[in-house]
Amino acid sequence: MMMRKLCLFLAVLLWASPIMAAVHIIVESEGSTASIKYATDGEKVRAFALDITVNKGTIDAISDFVRGESTAQKPGYGIFPGNFARYITVDADTGEVTTWDPNEYTPIADPCDPGALGGLGTSGITVEMGALYYPTDDSSPNAPPNSGLLFKLTLSESATVTVALNEARGGIVLTDPDVAAVVDLKQATGVSVGGVVVSTDLLLPSHPDYVEWVAVGKPACWAYPRQCHGDADGLKEASKTGSYYVGLQDLNLLVAAWEIKEPPFGLGIAAIENGICADFAHDQDGSSKTGFFRVGITDLNILVANWLVKEAPDGPGVPGDCGGNLSP
Repeated sequence: MMMRKLCLFLAVLLWASPIMAAVHIIVESEGSTASIKYATDGEKVRAFALDITVNKGTIDAISDFVRGESTAQKPGYGIFPGNFARYITVDADTGEVTTWDPNEYTPIADPCDPGALGGLGTSGITVEMGALYYPTDDSSPNAPPNSGLLFKLTLSESATVTVALNEARGGIVLTDPDVAAVVDLKQATGVSVGGVVVSTDLLLPSHPDYVEWVAVGKPACWAYPRQCHGDADGLKEASKTGSYYVGLQDLNLLVAAWEIKEPPFGLGIAAIENGICADFAHDQDGSSKTGFFRVGITDLNILVANWLVKEAPDGPGVPGDCGGNLSP
């Protein structure tokens, strides 16, 4: 009976869930090089305008970007609006581009362009990248994929890298320009590149959710190895058929914290004991009109995906790869 009620509860919440599009920008460290990547929840991005800054030293080079039209053989964002007229020649008779390969044709906006940062050799650059492909619909075989590498940056020294939208030059534009992109920059904020950062924090500064973790008060539960997979309490539950980390105790905590609005619309997640532990996605949802909350359908979906997954030797177990330094 309990299982039937649980299934009904989950089904109702899943059926009522809104469909939300998101674009995630990700910075990954590769020695002295920072890889700037993107991923979407299914939407196609038409163009990016990003500001990239370092907290010390300079950005010295950009590499590994695509030039020209996006094709099935070479998909990507190879149209650079700020530099197109400067370096690209179009044949007046055929309308074809003579060549996409001038060395100077890069995604970095000229520092003299309105709203652009200082450029290579300084602590900040502005990057503009767009995609041109035919057919032009989202299902086109020549469209860029929903995730991938945009480019790599070489730094002069170890530093933290932060990516922000350059709204003045367009920000992020989806293929449907009437739909605003929901942009996630948590994995592109204060990311350490080129060195090892020593920290006694339960989450290291290099952790993709470190900034968000600090913002919500450094809850210890976010450092549980399986918390990001639905394990709110860090405890293993047992049954006659095996043991598991994601079960009824975690669901009860999620239900208690479900869509608790943050001030001024509600008391906030802090009013629920350990409520922040049910924020498995480490984000907030809602709107400025109706209020924001930390625990909702995204977190429920994570819990459902790992519900009663048995640990070895009875099952594959829930991965302990959430990156925390704490085991209860």
